[in-house]
Amino acid sequence: MENKLKDGLDVAEFAFDLEVSSPGRVNLIGEHTDYNDGFVLPAAIDKRITIRLRANGSKTRCTIKSKGFDSVLVVDLGNISQGTEGWHNYVLGVLNELQLLTQDLKGFDCEMETDIPVGSGMSSSAALECGLAFGLNELFDLGLDRWQIIKLGQRAEHNFVGTQCGIMDQFASVMGKKDHSMLLDCRSLDFEYIPTKMDPYVILMLNTNVKHNLSTSGYNDRREESSSGLKIIAERFGVQHSFRDMTPDMVKRCREELGNVRYRRCSYVLEENQRVLKAAEHLSNNDLIGLGKLLYESHEGQRKKYEVSCPELDFLVDFSKNWEDVLGARMVGGGFGGCTLNIIHVEAVDNFVNAVSEAYKKKFSIELSPFQTVPSQGTTIIKKHV
Repeated sequence: MENKLKDGLDVAEFAFDLEVSSPGRVNLIGEHTDYNDGFVLPAAIDKRITIRLRANGSKTRCTIKSKGFDSVLVVDLGNISQGTEGWHNYVLGVLNELQLLTQDLKGFDCEMETDIPVGSGMSSSAALECGLAFGLNELFDLGLDRWQIIKLGQRAEHNFVGTQCGIMDQFASVMGKKDHSMLLDCRSLDFEYIPTKMDPYVILMLNTNVKHNLSTSGYNDRREESSSGLKIIAERFGVQHSFRDMTPDMVKRCREELGNVRYRRCSYVLEENQRVLKAAEHLSNNDLIGLGKLLYESHEGQRKKYEVSCPELDFLVDFSKNWEDVLGARMVGGGFGGCTLNIIHVEAVDNFVNAVSEAYKKKFSIELSPFQTVPSQGTTIIKKHV
């Protein structure tokens, strides 16, 4: 049996054994540093995917229904291959990786629904990957720990989706803690929770509702450019192949060999890593003004040195600079679309949203989608029927 999408198959009446809630994430600062052995400062958010599961008694037959699509993916565990449509490659990737780790996975039925805006840079894909793996691990008592689930989700994205993502998205979705962000060292995987209370300010996300066609290829290109630049520097100075062993002076001294593109990429990674560490310090000291300034600096780096922004994102960040109640803003996610993150005084939200929505619609003829979010709990079981 091949992977199939079947219309009209109803799993809504299933009595599910397990219900899992898996969050998206927001990264306060530290973009494109996770796959470069750097630091990131993410938090799980209150936008989540809910996954309901039951064992169906079959050895290999799995049915997975997404409430956002009018179809059901039917999978034979004995014959998994890549799909041709968006969401089901994330599912197939997880199932494939689980079977490489255990022989105990059996047939199941699944229903999923989400309020994470897809394509917004909130990592709905990692929420799906980790939520499904987390739930199946519990349903079939597979014995995987949280770090195994995190790394499994990352491999699924690499091997089935084709996005060479770092570890941050899956980490944040699984390890999130209410009212906290997390400073993660992506080389050692050490992390610490940082209390993140912003009152009277809030985190306001502005979804551009655009996704440029460079979103996957451009992401992978940036990864290759930074990696090949790193190799040049490491060989020149005889050091470890890691940005953590690089200095700005090394990058400058290799500028001619790197060329303009790789020079900008490598410079950005080093600068962004330092911004993350400073941001964590500001957040720990409740210095939101200092944090806001770093957000603007981060966006300029992504805009000019890493070149992953787009006109819609730049417009929103530039617009926010005219509002003194906005402490800082930047694009989030892989780039080429998605959301900007804004730290804004709660009393200014309505006026700002009205003004920026009107200006954005006038400029691009696109409706803006604003929403507030808060640091929230990571992947959890919210209901289990014994």
